[in-house]
Amino acid sequence: MKIAAVQHDIVWEDREANFERLALQVGRAVGAGAELVLLTETFSTGFSMTAGIGEPEGGPSSQFLADQAAEHGVWVAGTCPEVAAGEELPYNSFVLAGPEGTTHRYRKLHPFTHAGEHERFRAGEKPVTVQVGGLRITPFICYDLRFADVFWKAAPETDVYLVPANWPSPRRAHWQTLLQARAIENQAYVVGCNRVGTAGDGTEHVGDSRIVNPMGELLATAAGVETIVLADVDAAEVTATRDRLRFLPDRRG
Repeated sequence: MKIAAVQHDIVWEDREANFERLALQVGRAVGAGAELVLLTETFSTGFSMTAGIGEPEGGPSSQFLADQAAEHGVWVAGTCPEVAAGEELPYNSFVLAGPEGTTHRYRKLHPFTHAGEHERFRAGEKPVTVQVGGLRITPFICYDLRFADVFWKAAPETDVYLVPANWPSPRRAHWQTLLQARAIENQAYVVGCNRVGTAGDGTEHVGDSRIVNPMGELLATAAGVETIVLADVDAAEVTATRDRLRFLPDRRG
């Protein structure tokens, strides 16, 4: 399967402007052969914690992903602030929309307390793994990348980790290193999709989106501009790597 990470800027808190811009970029990714297109964390609003920024499940951002998936006949994913029925605070919700109308959700396990996300967003409860074609795909979101244990627990059922982010440029070395580390230690593909540009709160983002193979080798990388990174991802390569180097069975805890 060809997976594309769309590295894009975000118009702060302006869903319609982002939908208009990103529809073109999803189309370009599909034109390049992508069968799954990954957008960034909070692709439609930016990493905003403004009160009331949440939308209902199945709201405009989720619907945008579903519409793009249906229009192009591919899988499309990204995260958005969604308020579950009966709740007040939103989740940072990863939405994966399929071409046949299916929708899967993962809710960010680790709110970014350093920036106060825990005060504005609810924490999710567990990882989610989705079968997409012949691939077992497990999404995590940005700050989750720092917590190896959740990646470890999901590893036996995972071929590909998807990690959309709004990772700030001052800690870009952490982003690059941790993406490769999660691939190496779990012998799985990792697709990191980070935004570029300046957020409404002044935070700078430099992208560095990349696709890493189960040996930790970089298949595709991006610098600090809007672009698309694309690579072939094969479950058989995960199986072969784990058969050749039987590290996972030795893991304790």
